[in-house]
Amino acid sequence: MPVFSASALVNQLEENLFSVLEKMAAQIDTSRRPLIDLSSGSPRQPTPAAVVTRLQAAAALSENHDYPSFWGKPALRQAIARFYQRQYGVELDPEHEIAVFQGAHIGVTGLPRALLNPGQYLISTDPCYPIYRSAAVQAQAEFYGIPLHAARQFLPDFGQVPENVARQAGLLMLNYPHNPTGAIATPTLFAEALEFVQQWQIPLLHDFAYAATGVHAQDKPLSLLAQPEGKHWGVEIYTLSKTFLMAGWRFGFAVGNASIISAFKKLHTHSYSTVFGAVQDAAVTALDLPESTVSHFAAIYHHRREKVVQALHAMRWRFDARQGTFFLWLPVPARFTAQQFTEKLLRDAQVLVAPGHGFGAGGEGFVRLSLTADDDALAEALKRIAALKLFV
Repeated sequence: MPVFSASALVNQLEENLFSVLEKMAAQIDTSRRPLIDLSSGSPRQPTPAAVVTRLQAAAALSENHDYPSFWGKPALRQAIARFYQRQYGVELDPEHEIAVFQGAHIGVTGLPRALLNPGQYLISTDPCYPIYRSAAVQAQAEFYGIPLHAARQFLPDFGQVPENVARQAGLLMLNYPHNPTGAIATPTLFAEALEFVQQWQIPLLHDFAYAATGVHAQDKPLSLLAQPEGKHWGVEIYTLSKTFLMAGWRFGFAVGNASIISAFKKLHTHSYSTVFGAVQDAAVTALDLPESTVSHFAAIYHHRREKVVQALHAMRWRFDARQGTFFLWLPVPARFTAQQFTEKLLRDAQVLVAPGHGFGAGGEGFVRLSLTADDDALAEALKRIAALKLFV
């Protein structure tokens, strides 16, 4: 059988961090005790019953077995507009300021392709969600990550962007609450970001994946579009995966500047498929759920965070607990690299975490621990880590 070479573009892509972790985990002997995966970002709570019921009913409708529109059903776009008005006080035009797609991953990779020219820079942060770097590669663009530091609460300093990078920039891409550091956006951050993009006349893309999970249960993370000039200069990606516990449903949307949305919609018709009509109907139900129901889902992570933080402090693992998302960003002991520490936890405790350097060079010295495992699994994992006495 002949062996064919991948394209130059594919060869530029780094191996997916989570594929690497999966291979590492497969080599571990789990005959004595099971592996506990704390690297995953997939919510493991059940999807709301009302959403599942709506899907089941909608799947029986003959109209949902035809090819769906690329633009999404009008009722769905209207539900998105209602949701943003209710949650953030942002008014959206359902016709021109909303795009729907099969999962936020398509927005994260597709919007840069729709906006960037070859050789331009996609500016983001270091560390960042690794797919941002591959999004730049797929757009034939360069990537520049603004270094993030604990001293600045992992918020970017746009003054660090070299002038030659800024002049060649085609897109600024942010993600707050931040994966992997858990940093929370402030009004000042968005004001500085908007000042930067206005200075260099480039669009701003905000990945709002962890919109429902701030530092405390009563916190509501900031939407870019709710900031002055936010909708004029930017677009925000939202996913139902985290807020509504619909990870496997693959439904996301982007909202904001009409010209950016238009460019993406044109790309969408050439590059991606459409969302099954029954999933769209179920998404309407999710978006119209009462606020009390939605906040209950996030409260589960906050409860887990409190218990995990207590356990980490008890083993003298020192870190800044002012973090959002459903991850914790934790410094490794001084005698380890992130990779060494990850391998030790996997080998000696059968606990899998995500090494910080997988999110960029700026992530070295940290690991990311997920709160999506259930309470019993988290407790057992922390017990195993404590038994290693790595922080005494």
